Amino acid sequence: MATRSAGTRLLCAIDTADLAGATGLARDLVGMVGGIKLGLEFFAAHGADGVRSVADSGQPVFLDLKYNDIPNTVAGAVRSAARFKPFMMTVHVTGGPAMLRGAVAAAFRVADQMGSRPKIIGVTVLTSFDEDDLAAVGMQPPIADQVRRLADLAQGCGLDGVVASAHEIKALRAQCGPDFALVVPGIRPAWSLADDQKRVIGPAEALRNGADFLVVGRPITSASDPVTAAKRVVEEMAMAT
Repeated sequence: MATRSAGTRLLCAIDTADLAGATGLARDLVGMVGGIKLGLEFFAAHGADGVRSVADSGQPVFLDLKYNDIPNTVAGAVRSAARFKPFMMTVHVTGGPAMLRGAVAAAFRVADQMGSRPKIIGVTVLTSFDEDDLAAVGMQPPIADQVRRLADLAQGCGLDGVVASAHEIKALRAQCGPDFALVVPGIRPAWSLADDQKRVIGPAEALRNGADFLVVGRPITSASDPVTAAKRVVEEMAMAT
């Protein structure tokens, strides 16, 4: 993918029920990060109006709702969410080929109507999972093999990229080529805690391994000074070059 500056590759995850806090932080981070990730907690609390409020701050929105349902339902959800004009949105790859192809087709229909479309990004294995968790839900370990299988399925169905742990990024970049977007959560700077994430890595190492976008939440949003924390993350990212 095209070379980007460190800051434009950083997506700040703001999953909170505090709308004023979310929009205020989004405004504070304009020009410093490449976009804001909004997930289920935020959307359940604020819905479409909340997404529009963050978008009105001037930030690109990564709508991370991880759709996983029958193909017709997911295609309809993609079309409906497009009115928020997110630049990326997520579906679970485990939803299967028909669902994935339906999501991609819906995104392209949106482009015909609106002139642009959201990138459709597939969630592979959640970064909160370890090998025992994978086996407990009936998926075949090891995690690295499962991620590669799901990434291959996602690319074959026309998705723009996948979400995966940085520990799988080197293998995915080699497997999927340079133009398949790799979005990496579970990023923890050297000065932060891992929280509930089990497969974490630092920003610079993730970029060296081939990541396109890094998702950072609590190290920024829970900091006493989130703007300074975001600057520190960008500084670590710059060390990758």
